[in-house]
Amino acid sequence: MYNMKKTRIYSAWLLTILFTFFSQISLAAHPNQLPNQEPNREPDREPDQEVQHLITFISNSNATFIRNGDEHTSKEAAEHLAMKYRKAKRYAKTADDFINNLASKSSWSGKAYTVILSSGAKLTANSWLTNELIRFRNTKKP
Repeated sequence: MYNMKKTRIYSAWLLTILFTFFSQISLAAHPNQLPNQEPNREPDREPDQEVQHLITFISNSNATFIRNGDEHTSKEAAEHLAMKYRKAKRYAKTADDFINNLASKSSWSGKAYTVILSSGAKLTANSWLTNELIRFRNTKKP
């Protein structure tokens, strides 16, 4: 019985050492890549900067937002989406995620947000914000 207990202890230590060894080898093989970091992703712009641009864009748009059947001003919509971003940032690792996961539909009802522009054009929030994000990225590139 004593030998079996001793064997289990040695096995646990061996597994711990092997795990540590292989995890260190993995880090040594990719020294510039932190765990959970996308490989070869250029840090061209902070996602927060892009999301903040989108929220400011919404606020200044003078568009009417329809959320769950109710109309909201652009300022109200911007405040609502800023709150969603603060509370659910884990679902928005990028500005694209912000649009797709937080700014396009109600997390409560699942209904898509729509936007009525001052010109009278009616769009989905997803397409409107995606177009603005593309425009913003293209104008900010060197």
